[in-house]
Amino acid sequence: MEEKQDKLIVFESKEIRRVWHNKEWWFAVSDIIEILTNSKDVRQYIKRMRQRDEALNIYWGTNCTLLQMTTKDGKKRKITAANTEVIFRIIQSIPSKKAEPFKQWLAKVGYERIQEIENPELAAERARQYYRALGYSEDWIMKRMQSIEVRGKLTDDWKSRGVKEGREYAILTAEISKATFGLKPSEYKNVKNLTRENLRDHMTDLELIFTMLGETSTRNEAKKRGAQGFLENQKAAKEGGAAAGDARQAYENRTGEKIVSQKNFNLQIEEAKKKKLEE
Repeated sequence: MEEKQDKLIVFESKEIRRVWHNKEWWFAVSDIIEILTNSKDVRQYIKRMRQRDEALNIYWGTNCTLLQMTTKDGKKRKITAANTEVIFRIIQSIPSKKAEPFKQWLAKVGYERIQEIENPELAAERARQYYRALGYSEDWIMKRMQSIEVRGKLTDDWKSRGVKEGREYAILTAEISKATFGLKPSEYKNVKNLTRENLRDHMTDLELIFTMLGETSTRNEAKKRGAQGFLENQKAAKEGGAAAGDARQAYENRTGEKIVSQKNFNLQIEEAKKKKLEE
């Protein structure tokens, strides 16, 4: 499910990028080092750390890997990443008062993922709790959870039809978005003044509804066509998105209300985080 492929998590109000790879979470090493050291130049800190710890340098080269994540400028790039076991080894070379509480937090993140695999309903409930903590309304949360389910069914369908994860999923997603809203996801994020944030976490109720319509229509179109492979599913994505786009235009013409909104929830999220820290 693409919704879980590239996610931010938060430790002491600081964001850490992670990606699901080889059936486990891999974390952006630079994000963790920045949090533990408060370094202004993380790249130089890493360089010096590897120079003074020869064993770590060898371990780093063998066990860290480059994985695609969203950078601070909102672009997808290969970032040095490590799984939980490797992060624990790296932390040993960082003199920081935050090291121990961070290790406990990281172990909890891994344990929760095991629980979610064994009981998927826990993942859904944790997602609800996460959105509640960030100040979202129950009505919005309900639609967001529905959108996650719809997205998951679509990507499962793509996988069964021979579409490759990663770049091909991204292209098909862009086709649906372009046909539904007249904007690719990257353009949509610009409208909402977003960079690394998850676009759907900043959609209004109506934006989520039409997103779901586009993805559901795409699934139906692929089924009707018996689409196999990337090119056939690309045609289905365009048609499915177009059906949702027609519905969007009809709604806008009837109500005079534009669906695509500049609204984002950044201020709401920041206020929720500050309130949490003050508790």
